[in-house]
Amino acid sequence: MIPPNTKKAKHDDNDNEEDRLSDLPDCILLHILSFLNSKHAVQTCILSPRWKNLWKYIPTLKLHSSEFRTAKKLGMFVTKILTLRDTSTALHALNFKRIASFEPQRTLKEIVNYACSHNTQLKRLGISVKGDIGIILPRISSCQALTSLKLAVYGKGVSNCERTLFPKHLNFPALTSLDLSNFAFCANDNADHAEPFSSFSRLNNLIISRCSVRDASILTISSATIVHLTMCGNSSSDFTKIKLSAPSLDTITFYGTPSQRLYGSSLSSVKQLNIDEDIFIRIGEPHLILLSWLQDLDNIKSLTVTAGILQILSLVPDLFNIKLPSLHHLKSLKVKLKPHPHGLSSYIRKEVVYKYKSRKEAHKIRLKEADEPYVIIPKGIVDFLLQNSPSAEVGIIHYMSKESAGNYPVG
Repeated sequence: MIPPNTKKAKHDDNDNEEDRLSDLPDCILLHILSFLNSKHAVQTCILSPRWKNLWKYIPTLKLHSSEFRTAKKLGMFVTKILTLRDTSTALHALNFKRIASFEPQRTLKEIVNYACSHNTQLKRLGISVKGDIGIILPRISSCQALTSLKLAVYGKGVSNCERTLFPKHLNFPALTSLDLSNFAFCANDNADHAEPFSSFSRLNNLIISRCSVRDASILTISSATIVHLTMCGNSSSDFTKIKLSAPSLDTITFYGTPSQRLYGSSLSSVKQLNIDEDIFIRIGEPHLILLSWLQDLDNIKSLTVTAGILQILSLVPDLFNIKLPSLHHLKSLKVKLKPHPHGLSSYIRKEVVYKYKSRKEAHKIRLKEADEPYVIIPKGIVDFLLQNSPSAEVGIIHYMSKESAGNYPVG
């Protein structure tokens, strides 16, 4: 409980300005402070006696290295705040981010040990660091009250053998949101697939970024409760298929260039598909992968793609002669217009312009492309997607702009 001397400040009748913020109840002030980086929250102690000890009772800790010039200063601050924080105050959320060099790992271990000492109260935990965090994962597993877990490893190599291994068996019975970056999933015993999420019985939202599969060609996403699946930058040749065994799955969002085929019993449950090419990386034949996604996800009602994705799809040979067996239930098609992602323009020119067009036509297309700040929507591609749902609503979204209708660049 907060000491009585900090409950409320008395104002001199001669004060010309009323400190209305300090007059708010403790619970509201603590709620406001919980949104601040912990360093800034501590600095509020100089405002007045009313604020002197408030920071010690904040139920959240946000420790970001960007607020400190050196790792030493960060470590000193972490030690001090963990020591002085009120021991009777529950810790509900902890977020630690250190993406610069991190040696030694004493500070990270100190933070994890403190989080685990509040394992029956801690609901949200986020750790983003440079280096291997595999050693702390067994400790985190003691936080059985977690509802949200975010783990990101930076600075590791991009090869499969250099990524941090995600444990085969982790049990977080209350976990509803899981966000993983730069991990490798191991194959199950005597199996050709990795199935890392089946033990999370309440998982609702899953995000996997720049992850791979070791010693297997299939990543299986098996869960009875997952509704939202987001994949970012998983353009990897380490695995070729993603098996969906998630009957409640409603939305798939993908950032990058799709390089794995989707299959499984849950394809028909997906109602919304969002694909953003972001940074173009070619692995395999992305145009055929894209087509297979559109063909197999047959119950989609909402489709959001970028013009770059449509450019890649347009590379499918004789595309407009293909009769789609899907998209009969499409209600909404949105196309995002974005600047040219690195590598996409040269790939498109190589695959389309120089292969199928004359030099004169190639020159015209290059000039048109240079005049357009956004990737051009291929001519006829929208009609192709709407062939089974001609009445679906079409919206064009400009990058960093409001949605508009019409007047979009078409090739």
